[in-house]
Amino acid sequence: MTKNDMYARKELLQKINEVSFAVNDITLYLDTHPCDEKALAYYEEMSEMREKALQEYARLYGPLTIDTAKDTCSRRWEWVMQPWPWEGGC
Repeated sequence: MTKNDMYARKELLQKINEVSFAVNDITLYLDTHPCDEKALAYYEEMSEMREKALQEYARLYGPLTIDTAKDTCSRRWEWVMQPWPWEGGC
């Protein structure tokens, strides 16, 4: 993997982390404000963005979540052979 590939991978992972935080945060807000239309629209937008980013990551590098592990197009079942987090896999 080239340095540019590693940078792109880290950048995509950062995007996933940021969008995932937004989804979690707006979910907490919606627990107490379930009728807020703007918040519901934001939730839908961020959820869709997160799903697309996760699918792209799975296609390029292997699945991050169980939801994207069923992506048969990626054919990246060798994810178990990649370095584990304590081996510098993150």
